[in-house]
Amino acid sequence: MENIESTRAQLARGLVIPACPLALNRRRKFDERRQHALLRYYLAAGAGGIAVGVHTTQFAIRQVGLLRPVLKLAAEEAGKALGFVRIAGVCGPTKQAVGEASLARELGYHAGLLSLGALRDADARTLLAHCHAVAGVIPVLGFYLQPSVGGRVLPYSFWRRFVEIENVVAIKIAPFNRYQTLDVVRAVAEAGRDDIALYTGNDDNIVMDLLTPFRFRVGRKLTERRIVGGLLGHWAVWTKRAVEIHAHCRRFASSCKTLPAEMLRLNVEVTDMNSAIFDAANDFAGCIAGVHEVLRRQGLLEGIWCLDPHEQLSPGQHAEIDRVCRAYPHLTDDAFVAAHRERWLWG
Repeated sequence: MENIESTRAQLARGLVIPACPLALNRRRKFDERRQHALLRYYLAAGAGGIAVGVHTTQFAIRQVGLLRPVLKLAAEEAGKALGFVRIAGVCGPTKQAVGEASLARELGYHAGLLSLGALRDADARTLLAHCHAVAGVIPVLGFYLQPSVGGRVLPYSFWRRFVEIENVVAIKIAPFNRYQTLDVVRAVAEAGRDDIALYTGNDDNIVMDLLTPFRFRVGRKLTERRIVGGLLGHWAVWTKRAVEIHAHCRRFASSCKTLPAEMLRLNVEVTDMNSAIFDAANDFAGCIAGVHEVLRRQGLLEGIWCLDPHEQLSPGQHAEIDRVCRAYPHLTDDAFVAAHRERWLWG
């Protein structure tokens, strides 16, 4: 496929890839000006890519005719930056997924993040045929999504066969489960696929995922793999700090030095921040509204409205966001946003 090797090389470097929220006005209509501002924020913060049409963008954009407009706007804004990786969410049954992959390719996206949530009851053979069909249209990022937000359990045997698909360029690992995370990394290692980049989506362990050496015996040799970046809804907020944390983790990972206690503390702090934003106390019911709330406080979004009027902050979530902002001001980038917000909004 055209430019697939360039995409592989970019992803292999390790990137901060925010999962882009959807900007709506108080009438729950698409707010193009603020959507542009969000993209400009991520570019200015130093992110290496963007994921659009994914869970954080709200899957319901497909039902209200916003999939093409949102993907198009994001591709045009992100396309202004050289080397900025554009990833489109791809979901639904095979016919729908292939259609979405074709749309993403038409609009200039480099790869598709393939959600298997619509095939929750399909057997492994059907799942793999589905993946092959989409990979025939656009390079694919595999996606292990936790069941609580629409994913399904996918065993090692599935991943071992999945990584044999030639046009797989990366995998986002987001089961929020250490055993299942190991299944994916081991499958890639044992397949000998050095050209598949590993990205964390484990919001409960972001820093440790980036720091951990995953080592396996493959035949007579020890093979080590690293999670090199993240594709995260959490990184849609306080993105400048996310870029700094990612770079800090990558320096430690490449130096092979003993980790200081400060990095273990940082992992706990980031996880605590995420628990408030993503509403872990309520099984993530308010996760999208939580992301919106942070961006509203910074003035990038007008409000926290979602396409579904029932999707809002959970009871007590506002206070939890207050708490973590007070506890960890060094993990926010409010001053950076305040200094540039007007230019992003009106530029």
